[in-house]
Amino acid sequence: MIEVKELTKRYGETVAVDHLSFRVRPGVVTGFLGPNGAGKTTTMRMLLGLDVPTSGEVTVNGRSYRHIPAPMCEVGALLDAKATNGGHTARQHLAWIARAGGIPDSRVASVLDLVGLTEVAGRRVGGFSLGMYQRLGIAAAILGDPDILILDEPVNGLDPEGIRWIRGFLQQLAAEGRTVLLSSHLMSEMEATADHIVVIGRGRLIADTSIAEFTRRSTGSHVRVVSPHAARFAPVLQGAGAAISHEEHALIVTGLEADRIGALAAEHRFELHDLAPRRASLEAAFMELTQGSQEYQGARSAATAVAPGVLAPTRMEN
Repeated sequence: MIEVKELTKRYGETVAVDHLSFRVRPGVVTGFLGPNGAGKTTTMRMLLGLDVPTSGEVTVNGRSYRHIPAPMCEVGALLDAKATNGGHTARQHLAWIARAGGIPDSRVASVLDLVGLTEVAGRRVGGFSLGMYQRLGIAAAILGDPDILILDEPVNGLDPEGIRWIRGFLQQLAAEGRTVLLSSHLMSEMEATADHIVVIGRGRLIADTSIAEFTRRSTGSHVRVVSPHAARFAPVLQGAGAAISHEEHALIVTGLEADRIGALAAEHRFELHDLAPRRASLEAAFMELTQGSQEYQGARSAATAVAPGVLAPTRMEN
């Protein structure tokens, strides 16, 4: 398990991470999200002992990363896929890392096969595509067969087959009881891969919850209710804490789940013709709930300005 406690990192007058606390538990894929400049990479660097916190602490299985006797066998990490010697072959690159970590050379062939690079193992990595670099970086992260994986933007540059592969691979690792922390700006992939998310903005915690709960909190999530008794049903729903807007022949209800709405209809004998939950996407919920935490924002288009709920793209630089 990874535990972050009141973690703070300052660079002069700039606060990159601000009293951040969360846990990454085994058995689930945890997504690590935040707008540009949120402090994700800085936090990951502190997890791995590459940056020293100004205050607070971060532990891996109850210890500082620096105090782990064989770190590659306990924690695997990918922060920069292109941090390689371009003159080395893929096999040489991994063999060098394996020797440095006290890992048997036989493991190199296994991970090359696992990430699909066996056929190019003898090629110099300087000629690799970004997707191939990513696969090589993942191979390096799993060399020690660690119980914890920390991956920063691992799907960048992967083709659809590669994205599908890494999604299944990470979910398999989590199913084995391993701890997986995954950072990405690709919201659709995060939604398809992660079970739980930690969202930060300007170095502070915004959310630490399941994806289902996070999207439920978005105003884009609602239940469409069609009833011949809509006019009389609306005050009942509002009395139960719902917000109501009106659509032709329907009520748009936020703040109550469909099962609660159905129970209220039955209790008050209101006939229902339709009860349809509509869940906001992770992208929509993320953009809505982090609007005040984005360090850099482009100007909204006129179409966005006149159409509330149409949100800016989620593809941002890290």
